[in-house]
Amino acid sequence: MDLAKLRNIGISAHIDSGKTTLSERILFYAGRIHRIQEVKGEGGATMDHMDLERERGITITSAATTVEWEDHQINLIDTPGHVDFTVEVERSLRVLDGAILVLCAVGGVQSQSMTVDRQMKRYHVPRLAFINKMDRTGADYRRVVKQLRDKLHCEAVLMQIAIGKEDQFEGVVDLITMKAIYFDGNNGEKVRVEEIPAALKEEATHSRQEMLEALAMYSDEMMELLLAEQEVPEDLVYRVVKEAVQEQDVTPVFMGTAYKNKGVQPLLDAVVRYLPSPLDRKVSAKAYDKPDEKFPLEPDPAKPFVGMAFKIVEDPYGQLTFTRIYQGTINKGDTHYNQRTGQKQRFSRIVRMHADKREEIDSAGAGDIVAIIGIDCASGDTYASQSKYCTLESMFVPDPVIKMAIIPSSREGTDKLSKALQRFTKEDPTFRATSDEETGDTLIAGMGELHLEIYVERMRREYKLEVEVGAPKVSYREAPTKEAEYDYKHKKQTGGSGQYAHIKGHFYPLPDDAPEPYEFVDKVTGGRIPREYIPSVEKGFRDSFSKGPVAGYPIVGVQTVLEDGSYHEVDSSDMAFQVCARGCFRETFLKMKPVLLEPVMKLEVEVPVNFQGSVTGELTSRRGMIVSSEVQGPIAVIEAEVPLSETFGYSTDLRSMTQGQGTFTMEFSRYKRVPASIQEEILAEKKKQLVGAK
Repeated sequence: MDLAKLRNIGISAHIDSGKTTLSERILFYAGRIHRIQEVKGEGGATMDHMDLERERGITITSAATTVEWEDHQINLIDTPGHVDFTVEVERSLRVLDGAILVLCAVGGVQSQSMTVDRQMKRYHVPRLAFINKMDRTGADYRRVVKQLRDKLHCEAVLMQIAIGKEDQFEGVVDLITMKAIYFDGNNGEKVRVEEIPAALKEEATHSRQEMLEALAMYSDEMMELLLAEQEVPEDLVYRVVKEAVQEQDVTPVFMGTAYKNKGVQPLLDAVVRYLPSPLDRKVSAKAYDKPDEKFPLEPDPAKPFVGMAFKIVEDPYGQLTFTRIYQGTINKGDTHYNQRTGQKQRFSRIVRMHADKREEIDSAGAGDIVAIIGIDCASGDTYASQSKYCTLESMFVPDPVIKMAIIPSSREGTDKLSKALQRFTKEDPTFRATSDEETGDTLIAGMGELHLEIYVERMRREYKLEVEVGAPKVSYREAPTKEAEYDYKHKKQTGGSGQYAHIKGHFYPLPDDAPEPYEFVDKVTGGRIPREYIPSVEKGFRDSFSKGPVAGYPIVGVQTVLEDGSYHEVDSSDMAFQVCARGCFRETFLKMKPVLLEPVMKLEVEVPVNFQGSVTGELTSRRGMIVSSEVQGPIAVIEAEVPLSETFGYSTDLRSMTQGQGTFTMEFSRYKRVPASIQEEILAEKKKQLVGAK
């Protein structure tokens, strides 16, 4: 395989922007499927292969496929839009070389578009933007480009302008070649290139000039030609756009309507022309024995193998491990090392995926994305052909914000439940299952009500397991509000050697925007506590943070400064200093006047304008804070911050308030202090639960 002709790309966007519809058209035009299926139609879209996805018309898991376009191979991943399944987008972008950010021509940049944008920037993924649904009433691509610049702070450059508006949308004008492109045939498969219509000549010339001026910021050669008022050759424009995209300086903007089969082929041309191949992407790994040192990985099939297992799926035939190969080659039957566990594992079969269908292959090389059968690992593990060779930086996994108790309806269901939970927690790092020590209940935690609802439904379908679900519980946190000094001695004398440890220092509250929930600062000088015991003190403190004294919730926002102490030649040990730190924290933390923090969600609500007042008022009654409210044609878009505990059942209330016309999206924003009166209610409720459990 010629690596220069390989593209690994993902399609990401806000809910209902048309990602899966666009994927379906890409598969059709590239000859991968011979009949277009619709998301909401009979049978559902090809990439939505789960029954649940087809019934609900949403994407739940990212699906991978491979297509050929213009002599290039494209590995394509279609990702979900719902924030509840954000880890699917996160892990896909972690291993991809490029992406398409899909935006709705009416909705523009919405809340989830911002989340996806953050994820793309986190993993430095170059992207193209595609403004979809150009045939809808109220479509305005220039407004969307302005939002890309204002809200996402990216240099969005229009590469096309539209021919016709809304239901009159016919095609696009390519601003580089200055040709009009139309899409004929029953499914838009025939691309017709003509001269620009006379009515659009002036607008196209002006837009081309704007495009060239924006691109000239990244090319001295182009700048000189523009200043000399000379013609800029097409191949120079292509070259400058490619370089600027791969440096993530520019986001070229394309447009069309996937549902009406217009504008998809030029987007595929742009994927091949501008997005990087594995050869263009610089990837480095940490040396196993020297984690501070990084070395580059080269997409060279002859070098030692290095790959990342980025997604795990259990299916009837065993565990499928989706793997991105960064360096080297893998062959069927080879054995490689899991760098985290040190285990040697056999890659019994290698398959290339097309949604849920698979095609067996004998080997795969650097730059490719394949699924491996026969290995047992966790999401984010690095594999290499040598033991203790290197590790790849893992992906960011957000913490769950909602919990609920789950009980099997019958006693026989306990085994099935533990099997299901074991599988789901392995597949999805944002889905957690724990046991409540006080009540003995099994608790499941996730990113939102929909997230947990989908897993409960999957238990019913895939495991024939009926379960009863308790009311959702919010994951509160405990945080200090004032500093406190500590001076704590741990002395224990029994037969034989005793235990002795002594620590002195301060606890300080961390600011709300601190990057980490806790910080440990060592200021011990002169060997007052030997160096080997300092990590034990830190571990003792960290162990105390899992359960706070106010209501048993995890503790955040503490800076621990260790300043002094003493030790005993014989009686001091690692364990003594750990016990000392735990006892010290238990005794001192209440002096810091701790308070409860609650997760606050960012809500974006879209409602018809005549319901704007009542919806805003209702959000305020839920302790919501309105951040912005703007009218876009007949629709009002309200952004608000609402405590998670007040959002349960909101979808039903919103539907009844707006005669079924209101929609909303929700994502976690931050933790915020709970008002005193509500804190009292939470503590009283917690007390009642404890009494009930006893």
